[in-house]
Amino acid sequence: MPARPSFTSVPDFSAPMTGARSFQFSGRPAQHTVLFFYPKDNTPGCTTENMAFRDLHSQFQRYGVEIYGISRDSLRSHESFKTKLGLPFELISDMDEALCLQFGVMKMKQMYGKTVRGVERSTFLIDAEGKLVKEWRGVKVPGHVDEVLQFIARLQSPAIG
Repeated sequence: MPARPSFTSVPDFSAPMTGARSFQFSGRPAQHTVLFFYPKDNTPGCTTENMAFRDLHSQFQRYGVEIYGISRDSLRSHESFKTKLGLPFELISDMDEALCLQFGVMKMKQMYGKTVRGVERSTFLIDAEGKLVKEWRGVKVPGHVDEVLQFIARLQSPAIG
């Protein structure tokens, strides 16, 4: 079981990302930020998840939400993956696992009959003040991105009645 983050406010961090830039958490311009951790570029589930965020990207932007994908892949791999899928958002490289450890997404998994250490597919929604609003862990790809978008829509729509 991965260690859960021990924060309600996300500590500032910086990390290399696609577009030859560095992501600075404290410099985020969005009302809300989605950070989604996925195991590996160019694998079926990760490709499907990234395409789902791509396909709904404009709807997330309407709510003032920026999206960033994070994996342990290199920037070179990320750049190729981003181009191949036509992703409108940046990918953050976490080759040293610093962010994976900070967010508690590393776990032991079974793969082809072997126990391996890997990234638990997880998504985090963070508000403009850096507060952790919601986390989804052990994500199953089908329907997940829709669920995140629906949560944001409810969060930003005042209750009637």
